[in-house]
Amino acid sequence: MELVSTNPPIRDKEEGLKRLSQAVGPLSGSSNLPLYRRLQRALRDAIDRHILDADDALPPERDLAVEFGISRITVRKAIDGLVNEGLLVRRQGSGTFVRGRVEKNFSMLTSFSEDMRARGRNPRSDWLKRSSGTVTPEEALSLRSSPGTPVFRFHRLRFADDAPMSLEYATIVASCLPSLDAVETSLYQALERTGNRPVRALQRLRAVLLTPEQAALLCAKPGDAGLLVERLGFLQDGRAIEFSQSYYRGDTYDFVAELSALP
Repeated sequence: MELVSTNPPIRDKEEGLKRLSQAVGPLSGSSNLPLYRRLQRALRDAIDRHILDADDALPPERDLAVEFGISRITVRKAIDGLVNEGLLVRRQGSGTFVRGRVEKNFSMLTSFSEDMRARGRNPRSDWLKRSSGTVTPEEALSLRSSPGTPVFRFHRLRFADDAPMSLEYATIVASCLPSLDAVETSLYQALERTGNRPVRALQRLRAVLLTPEQAALLCAKPGDAGLLVERLGFLQDGRAIEFSQSYYRGDTYDFVAELSALP
């Protein structure tokens, strides 16, 4: 069952800080935890209780420091930890916000970069691996290609506003790109420049448990719920040129599709 907040959106900074302060209470007490850990726990609880809702702005660090009688360094350390956990996200020039879930339309063939920009977020990637080779038996079967077909492989950690969102492992038929370095931020933009952007795709969504390596990259815990999306992309002439596997944190993404009744 989805939890619905009964609190109105926090729009006024003073009102938001007052509400947060009342919910958290004093940080002093008999706890042996360091102050930054106490503030982290209090903010995490405020998010869980919907005192702070998705996309709410956190009060400025200096205001939190004054309100709770602690140093700005302590506040920054607490917030840094929650950003690393994926609960908060920093948006340059705007502040720190509670990270909301991303809604991905499963019926639209769009790239990760396009999805994030459409939501006002800044996409970027950390490259884990770029390599060239020939298709594996699994790839040959998926891409319906002959053994020995040259391919490019692109492994990336995808971010939105510096928050890790997905691990993407894409295999592209090498004849569709001029080189490995042709892909900068968006794979689909690179394919579009050569006239080889997929026009349709088959996608499969499966629930998985994140491995320790995947969890570390996505700032999650080993065994946390994840989503695996497999995509097979086709050109207009029916050729399959893209096989990708993307792993998402289960608590950050909602996949939706519009359904129609049979005529």
